[in-house]
Amino acid sequence: MTVTEDLSRARGELFPLLLGYIPAQVAHALARLAVADRLADGPATAERLAARTGTHAPSLYRLLRAAASLGLVTLADGRFELTGTGQLLRAGVPGSVRNLVLLFAGEPVWRSWGRLEHSVRTGETAFEHLHGTNSFGYFAAHPEEGAVFNEAMAEHTREVAPDVVTRCGLAAPRRIADLGGGNGTLLAAFLAAHPGATGVLHDTASGHRDAERVLTGAGVRDRCEVVTGDFFASVPGGCDTYVLKSVIHDWDDDAATRILRRCREAMTPAAALYLIEPVVPVDPAGLPAAGGMLMGDLNMLVCTGGRERTEAEFGALLAAAGLRLDAVTPPADADNYSVLRASPGATG
Repeated sequence: MTVTEDLSRARGELFPLLLGYIPAQVAHALARLAVADRLADGPATAERLAARTGTHAPSLYRLLRAAASLGLVTLADGRFELTGTGQLLRAGVPGSVRNLVLLFAGEPVWRSWGRLEHSVRTGETAFEHLHGTNSFGYFAAHPEEGAVFNEAMAEHTREVAPDVVTRCGLAAPRRIADLGGGNGTLLAAFLAAHPGATGVLHDTASGHRDAERVLTGAGVRDRCEVVTGDFFASVPGGCDTYVLKSVIHDWDDDAATRILRRCREAMTPAAALYLIEPVVPVDPAGLPAAGGMLMGDLNMLVCTGGRERTEAEFGALLAAAGLRLDAVTPPADADNYSVLRASPGATG
């Protein structure tokens, strides 16, 4: 390969990265403007869609034409139609990622990523620097955007929950506590798999605001207690199984250790704690395959002040909280989540 050919190849690899924000905003606009939902009834022209969405028809045509180049819609005889991928931008369909798109390409997170350089220079959380509060405080204070955040987390959890429940391998749990469990999507999956168990859903009032609907819809509300609380202050006792999914990575080491200490204080000697988190590979050869979790790690830097961690780093956090890392079950093919099982260790 000549120098010119090598340069051309390198530019061809770099430019899609440089322009990667554009497809994200195309998907966001289709979701935000409910264009994808309006196409649920079948193919339509840009003019018809514009009338139904209150948009400028020529500009909407250009958006949809760009979406066709991304495989989100097709164009034939002047009418646009959703593809299988584009269907996932609709609300309420199986596998929907609409709220994930609204969250990650929406204004609060979008603007924070524009301050990535600030986080790298200072180690500070760009979201807090920009908005004057951390992401959890922001979403609690902005109910509409908070609802998007909550449902986005549930959308992702809904897809991975069956596999996560299987890989936790609970034998005969008596009482399962899902800490920071949002609307109860994961806890509902655990309770469905273990009909003899009861559950405790523990989160802030804004975090579990939709739990009644989710737990009732899953048919497990009568076996679940919903507790409003702060896991930095205390964790419900009386459970033999504690679950933290996508919680520890939201926080720096000091805050994460405080959460784990509250868990340790609540646990009996026979109780077990399950962390459902990505585990960063140590071997540099594994980094290309870990691209998704490494981008997630930067998202923690920008938006929450947390981080993704290696197995050794998780072990150190648990030890500092009086817990022992017993086993790590690696991710399934479909997701980046490992299951880390911990038990009470020596205290003092």
